Amino acid sequence: MLTKLPSYKKLQQECEGIKNQSILSFFESEPDRLENMTVDCGEIHFDFSKNLIDANVFSLLQSLAKEANLGSAIEAMFNGQKINNTEDRAVLHTALRNTSDVIVNVDGHNVMPDINAVLEKIRIFSENVRSGTWRGATGKAITDVVNIGIGGSDLGPKMAVNALKKYAQKGLNSHFVSNVDSTDITETLSALNPETTLFIISSKTFTTMETISNAKDARTWLVAALGEGAVAKHFVAVSTNKEKVAEFGIDTDNMFCFWDWVGGRYSLWSAIGLSIAISIGFDNFHNMLQGAFAMDKHFRTAPFNKNIPVIMGLLGVWYASFCKYATYAVLPYDEYLKDFPAFLQQLEMESNGKSVTKDGKKVDYLTSPVLWGQAGTNGQHSFYQLIHQGTQVIPCDFIVPVISLNELGQHQDMLIANALAQAEALLKGKSASQVKGEGTPENLINHKVFEGNRPSNTILINKITPFTLGMLVAMYEHKTFTEGVIWNINSFDQWGVELGKQLAKVILKELENPEQNAETSHDESTSSLIEKTRQIRKGLN
Repeated sequence: MLTKLPSYKKLQQECEGIKNQSILSFFESEPDRLENMTVDCGEIHFDFSKNLIDANVFSLLQSLAKEANLGSAIEAMFNGQKINNTEDRAVLHTALRNTSDVIVNVDGHNVMPDINAVLEKIRIFSENVRSGTWRGATGKAITDVVNIGIGGSDLGPKMAVNALKKYAQKGLNSHFVSNVDSTDITETLSALNPETTLFIISSKTFTTMETISNAKDARTWLVAALGEGAVAKHFVAVSTNKEKVAEFGIDTDNMFCFWDWVGGRYSLWSAIGLSIAISIGFDNFHNMLQGAFAMDKHFRTAPFNKNIPVIMGLLGVWYASFCKYATYAVLPYDEYLKDFPAFLQQLEMESNGKSVTKDGKKVDYLTSPVLWGQAGTNGQHSFYQLIHQGTQVIPCDFIVPVISLNELGQHQDMLIANALAQAEALLKGKSASQVKGEGTPENLINHKVFEGNRPSNTILINKITPFTLGMLVAMYEHKTFTEGVIWNINSFDQWGVELGKQLAKVILKELENPEQNAETSHDESTSSLIEKTRQIRKGLN
């Protein structure tokens, strides 16, 4: 447990004093600070010098990682050990992007031939769709691909397809349906032609309520237009449940497999990434895997003081568990990355939103903070006020591609200037004397004071490519893993989502049968809401 590690109390003591110190003063007292607190990895430049840590705290955080046996935990993950202890599973999303000849074993079985076979199947199918070789039931080429999934089967592929839209094939459109709200599937289908639409049903178990409900609606829509025989040409599946896929009517030859050691929020590297490969082409998808593999090698081999994911994870632990900062913002300064914060919300909060250790003991420290964010500069006109002058300290990651994929006049310089200026403003703030010196009336001085001393990371990437996106995603995956190891929690299960699912099934039956009384096990409020819902729906019908 974190509180039992030797460096824990030292860091606690350091935290009490350091909050009253100035980050700017560390630059003065540590001449090598910038050199010691920047890391280059391929096309990523990581500057963490604007954080509320001095050289001593940074050293103690590294000691904390060693005391938590982070190095051994990293090797255990890469070597296929069953580190997901509550589900008795290995965690091997890293094997999915292993572009080397290294053997990866699970229970004595080398999984690389299986992975490469699925990749080859993805390559052939994606190229057939893109070239027009794969045709619908009436002989027309596919123009629209609809991925139906939820959670990791939606957030990852959607984020990647949108981030890499510049690399997409013209005339081949991607759509994503996830919400069980009928508006999602209805609005998507309303703009499509059944003859030229391909559906990818992405569900590990092929029983997920939201996904299967939407898939059935899509099937009904297609069959109404083209007949039952068209299903085989317009539906494929990404799943582990061959029986359910066949029962749905999908030819199991058009089923793309993955494995129980692939967690949903880590699954875009697997066949769940089929929609990515179709959109940007298999070669670009493979480049994304190579980018992730490059970050894997960095994470596995770089010393902790120059290891980007390890440093990010240690800073996450420092701010959450020691400084008690309960939120954390990710601020990408590129429109293509607008879905990245939403993707990271699942990655970090579903992974580390835990309150017990791996052996089931209650933790007595803050684990995952609330992650949120938005693309800049839009966020500057929305919530940056809170970040700068609010009562909470919110550590930030500024992600800044230096070269735009759509260079236009001064736009990119303005974008970069805004990103760097926001990080500088958070660092420096503006004192009362500075405000007064600008001729500000006495009654407005306090309103215009910025405390500053608010921490941030700046992550420069050369430009958005499949390779750099792969690096970026893997970087945050390993950051999340590092935090989980230090907190001694299992980052790879998600039991917390199960209770709501179970109760939803009970309530659904009661809503579908108005004559049935609400379950007496409901609390008074829920029973009342069920009854009120029945009354409203009865009135509408």
